[in-house]
Amino acid sequence: MPTQAATRMQGEDPADKIVRHAGMLSEHLQARRQQMYPPDAQKSLRTFMIHEVSKLTSIPESTLKLMSNEGKGPVPARLENNHRVYTLAQINELRELFAAQRPAEALRFLPHRRDGEHLQILAVANFKGGSAKTTTSAHLAHYLALHGYRVLAIDLDPQASLSAMFGAQPEMDVQQNETIYAALRYDDKRRPIPEIIRPTYFTGIDLIPGNIEVMEYEHETPRYLSKRQTSSDSIFFERLRLALAEVEDDYDVVILDTPPSLGFLTLGAIYAATGLLVTVHPAMLDVMSMSQFLLMMGDLISVIRDAGATMRQDFLRYVVTRHDPMDQSQVHVVTMLRHLFTEDVLTSTAVESAAIETAGLAKRTLYELESGNISAATAKRARESIDAVNDQILGLIKQSWERT
Repeated sequence: MPTQAATRMQGEDPADKIVRHAGMLSEHLQARRQQMYPPDAQKSLRTFMIHEVSKLTSIPESTLKLMSNEGKGPVPARLENNHRVYTLAQINELRELFAAQRPAEALRFLPHRRDGEHLQILAVANFKGGSAKTTTSAHLAHYLALHGYRVLAIDLDPQASLSAMFGAQPEMDVQQNETIYAALRYDDKRRPIPEIIRPTYFTGIDLIPGNIEVMEYEHETPRYLSKRQTSSDSIFFERLRLALAEVEDDYDVVILDTPPSLGFLTLGAIYAATGLLVTVHPAMLDVMSMSQFLLMMGDLISVIRDAGATMRQDFLRYVVTRHDPMDQSQVHVVTMLRHLFTEDVLTSTAVESAAIETAGLAKRTLYELESGNISAATAKRARESIDAVNDQILGLIKQSWERT
């Protein structure tokens, strides 16, 4: 086996090779992206059949058909088979229309936050790669938007997988000072958070994208702390919560997709969160990693409390992801978690499924898949699993709002 010195003698320095390979791969990925998605191409959301609209809004199919025939409300498009289809924007128009017509049932049709109901900030966390943080975040954001909630998704991960799911390619579509770092930085280039929020193709969801720039916050914060500066916003872990306060009237739920580390960004997310979702793949190595994550997080929370700050989380839940209920070793791990943490483990689990993998390869969620993308039985099983998880999370949100 050649020595390191011999390797260098045979060719370029490994460090230079890494730089060269990074450039090659970046150029290749950008070329592929331009081939698959031309510069003027925009990601779009599918339309929804009338039975889907009825299920999402609780408006009977017969009522929707009658309204369409009478020319009332948003006008659905017609497919070649003459079936009616609605966009999500039109579905939201229906919600507003029925909420106005039936004020006693307004909350059923239009579930936005009411006076006295605080903004829900959900941090999806775990520093073990492969725990499906981004998959969980994206599916939850889509589920909530489909059910009429106003969602802000924030990508705190420099790998920016959540941003890519929403069609924002980190190397091409996210420029300097357009990530969450812009709202958290300590110098005069800091920007108000409304300036960096961008709409997405998915009606009801806005996005603050990420890219490698968010790492600047991890580098800048220690330098800032070393100067022991004093100001009204000098407590670094409060910065994210303070920034979100600027836009809290515009949203019902904020979803924070955290990086796979316990750095300053993750600490800020945990402090800002009203709900903490810890994703865990039910394998012993992953559980051991989660144990270290929880121990470290406990230490960091102690630091926050020692600084005189108050945590105000409504709930903590463990979300079992990539679950194969036929795998006995996984069954054992899930049973152990339920024994230890009881009701803090969601009763529903996100199953491991080819449908989720197929959707992920196309940078989509199950909610975006159209019929024919994958077998109906596989898609149905996966969708029911993800729906059950998200429905439980929504139930926790409603409980914190004291809704019956």
